[in-house]
Amino acid sequence: MSLIDKLQWRYATKKFDHTKKLSAEQLETLLTAIQLAPSSYGLQSYKVLVVEDPETRERLREAAYGQSQLTEASQVLVFASKTTIDAELVTDFIGSVAKTREIGTEHLEAYKQVIMGAVNNLAEDQKINWSHKQAYLALGVLLTTAAEMGVDACPMEGFAAGKFDEILGLKEKGLTTAVIATIGFRAAEDDFSKLAKVRRSKEELFIHV
Repeated sequence: MSLIDKLQWRYATKKFDHTKKLSAEQLETLLTAIQLAPSSYGLQSYKVLVVEDPETRERLREAAYGQSQLTEASQVLVFASKTTIDAELVTDFIGSVAKTREIGTEHLEAYKQVIMGAVNNLAEDQKINWSHKQAYLALGVLLTTAAEMGVDACPMEGFAAGKFDEILGLKEKGLTTAVIATIGFRAAEDDFSKLAKVRRSKEELFIHV
């Protein structure tokens, strides 16, 4: 199948087969795709928690209004934004660039100042909102990669972020939940998998200028 065929195949899976788990290789491929996702300035101002512990997932299910995906899927991925986006984060990133590309940090000073200028122009709440947007870019890459692999996924916003933060101890880690996704394999009895995909027509969706 082409990628378009696979995107037609995918849907927000509502019921997972709890007996089917991703292999270690499949999970690693998905995590690598997330790692390679685009991010503004390359900062990746978020972390992704891979939640497998059954007890923790039961608690998260309660904080997600009882949605069964939280306990039936193979894994739950929690995209959590950093709550502090500052000079230290930028400096660490510049250090990584210098090490990876084998150049001195002095050659990156102008780039560093561009990033710092952008960060400093944002209020604290704007920084978190900006970071959430970066997490959503990674989520999109996850969903596309999962479809390409024949792995089911469900992006989810129906949860109490504050409760997720509390259950996962995110405040202490300097993080806050942005969005979550469950991954695994659809259950045969999930009627949503049999529904035709509904999207706006290209004539409605696209404006050529």
